[in-house]
Amino acid sequence: MTWDDLRRRAAVVREVPLETVLLLRGAERDRHDKSKWHSERGPLSVTGPQFMNWHLHQGGGGAIDLVMHLAKVDYPAAVQWLEQCGAVGCLSVSRATPASSGQGRSVVHEGHRRPLQLPVPDERMLGRVLEYLTRRRHLAATLLEPLRESGKLYADSWGNVVFLLVAGKAQRPVGAELRGTGPRVWRGMAPGTCKDAGYFWTGARGSRELVLCESAIDAISCFQMRPERICISTSGVRANPLWLRGLIAHGYEIHCGFDADDPGDTAAHRMIALHPTVQRLRPPVHDWNDALASR
Repeated sequence: MTWDDLRRRAAVVREVPLETVLLLRGAERDRHDKSKWHSERGPLSVTGPQFMNWHLHQGGGGAIDLVMHLAKVDYPAAVQWLEQCGAVGCLSVSRATPASSGQGRSVVHEGHRRPLQLPVPDERMLGRVLEYLTRRRHLAATLLEPLRESGKLYADSWGNVVFLLVAGKAQRPVGAELRGTGPRVWRGMAPGTCKDAGYFWTGARGSRELVLCESAIDAISCFQMRPERICISTSGVRANPLWLRGLIAHGYEIHCGFDADDPGDTAAHRMIALHPTVQRLRPPVHDWNDALASR
């Protein structure tokens, strides 16, 4: 990665509100002082884009500085964390992606800062998408067909796979994960997506066991290996998605199935610290799709 690439990526994530970063890191706002947050590194004061940790006598400005402070990582790692954790999807103005070509379906949801722009389905690309999922990602066609029929999985005009994030009993769309099917690895979110509004899921209806995975492909892979469970994508490494408390309150047995790597282990440890009823379910290899492919 060149310095120009890093600078371009940093320009996007730098605009993420500090409050969003703090929520994604599991921090809690003080009940009596709205500018004060209780974080993993102690109390912080937040004023606009500036923060200050008075106990450690450290502060800074912007989302990247805040991640570097909280996670104790360097600049490139902080940029990568912001890209992967879902914070960018909650920006008031989303940056251009292949799905933002102006051909999407606009859906306005209360609480979003801009309309959700879903890619338009393109049946001409469906064969390419299904071939990618079955041959390259080893997913069973019998599991993909119900998702396709329900509209939770489709192809867009760029040949990307679109995985809908849905909410409520009506399964209304609140966002989408996008995955490229070409030779270059590409992934993104539909403009206007805010990941705390809902999630992609697949699995056994009526099951009381849930597995949280880092992506839709991992969720489908996990379900293929563990068909008695419901598998959910958190759309990135996220220790404390806002919808998680609701699932816990409904009495689900929840397993954190994040990747078997440092970010996955760290986020799982943080999730369990925040929600002690959650259990770790570590993939036997790097992630659930790798585990499926190695069978």
